[in-house]
Amino acid sequence: MRYLSTRGRAPVLDFEGATLTGLANDGGLYLPEEWPQFSAAEIRDMRGLPYPELAARIMAPFVGDSLTEQELLDLCQQAYGNFSHVAVTPLVQLDGQHWLLELFHGPTLAFKDVALQLLGLLFETFLARRDNPLTIIGATSGDTGSAAIHAVAGRRNVEIFMLHPEGRVSEIQRRQMTTVSAPNVHNIAIDGGSFDDAQAMVKRMFADSALTETLNIGAVNSINWARLMAQVVYYFAAALQLGAPDRKLAFSVPTGNFGDVFAGYVAAQMGLPIERLIVATNKNDILARAIRDGDYSVGESHATITPSMDIQVSSNFERLLFEANGRDAAALGAQMDGFGSSKALTLDPRQREGIAALFSAERATPGQTLKAMRWAYESCGEVIDPHTAVGLHAARSERLDPAVPVVTLATAHPAKFPDAVEQAIGQSAPLPARTGDLFSLEERFEALPADYDTVRDHIAARAAR
Repeated sequence: MRYLSTRGRAPVLDFEGATLTGLANDGGLYLPEEWPQFSAAEIRDMRGLPYPELAARIMAPFVGDSLTEQELLDLCQQAYGNFSHVAVTPLVQLDGQHWLLELFHGPTLAFKDVALQLLGLLFETFLARRDNPLTIIGATSGDTGSAAIHAVAGRRNVEIFMLHPEGRVSEIQRRQMTTVSAPNVHNIAIDGGSFDDAQAMVKRMFADSALTETLNIGAVNSINWARLMAQVVYYFAAALQLGAPDRKLAFSVPTGNFGDVFAGYVAAQMGLPIERLIVATNKNDILARAIRDGDYSVGESHATITPSMDIQVSSNFERLLFEANGRDAAALGAQMDGFGSSKALTLDPRQREGIAALFSAERATPGQTLKAMRWAYESCGEVIDPHTAVGLHAARSERLDPAVPVVTLATAHPAKFPDAVEQAIGQSAPLPARTGDLFSLEERFEALPADYDTVRDHIAARAAR
């Protein structure tokens, strides 16, 4: 399998190269040259497989010759062997139509663990074949940072610099990053900036030749194809339990950076019978506006009770735009160049039509988010986090055939957002014992201004070579 950039001006790479490179050097995102296809019979044959075996089977076509089948299976068994639930991503039924797919049974209690536990192992495996270390530079609105840090902490030949907007992640999210004491982990709090500011800095570093000529830079954000690939698996896991391939189903996905829901698109291209992908957003609704109205323009970034979704520039939306315009890299490159300068992009008719065939979008206000949390608790006995509640609100707002199951992705454990849970249902959700006592550990991070040169120079001075 070979990988190409959405902007068409970067080298074509194999899976190993795309994994270690992350962002293409033309500013685009890597995608497979073609989508692997599973027949209905092949999907039926996956029923009952343990999660690691299912993961290896689904990802094998993407990996190609970069790993043997046994190597891939061994990595999957290692990645998912430390999850607290044997099913890894269990389903919970809410009512006759609605289900939750619990993605928070990994070490940092968030869906990012499902992909990043594997990605950390892929980095270590591929870097063992090379002489130069990898410097991971990432930005987080909350959960990516802790999941990435826990995935690579202490691993050989790799170190990580993670940027987060100071004061705009929950305390638990921050402590899950800053209390990790491994010497290859570096946390940077961006003072006075948003997640979008931090993410823009990271993207700029990948294109900064003064940095890339001295450092081998990699990515763990969902701009990295390998991370997104691993997220495709749990769409298959849920669908198989609910009757696929002989039954269609829909997914509601709370998302800010569009990676998690794009993984659902990939699953559909591979043959999974998905009726609808519902993009659930909060007040930062650039994705809802783009899908409903064709208006992908940056607005003001609002701080909300769902901080992991407080994003205006959704990196992975570029992948969908590329798919929806017939993979015309030149046209997309021109679109994204214009967006980079104007912060506004109007989807062309072909893109709007292609996206509408599978996607719809719903926006949840803070009040609607809290209402969905109360409904889940009072009607179903389920305590959910506010991000999951955004997805549940969207799922219950969508008018679908009652015979079509709707699965909401439960993206984080409710204990990570105690204030919102308390506000919604009047009680807290305790942290699982496996997280340890985060509040007794010393925090380690550097606070830097939202200035590109300052942050870049800080990383350049401390990164191993």
